[in-house]
Amino acid sequence: MTRAGALLLLCTALLLIGECDNICPALRDSIKLFISGSHEAYIEHVEKYNKTTDVLETADTLKSCTDKSLTAEDKQDASHALVGQIYSSSLC
Repeated sequence: MTRAGALLLLCTALLLIGECDNICPALRDSIKLFISGSHEAYIEHVEKYNKTTDVLETADTLKSCTDKSLTAEDKQDASHALVGQIYSSSLC
């Protein structure tokens, strides 16, 4: 797995530390869009929750970097690992 994939795993693990009701399905959907969704679909998803220019620009940059840096195999591995971690969490 590439460095970008490892960073993605670390960030998701940090999100799972806090206790929030119904975060698991929303997190799963966000991860799938970030890793495998289209650029436009991911930005629209982010925009539903935050319309701040800085946040949207950052989301755009991160999605572009992910799309360029991760291979199809990296994306598949990261998606399976992250979604598996989400649902193996005691919070879910």
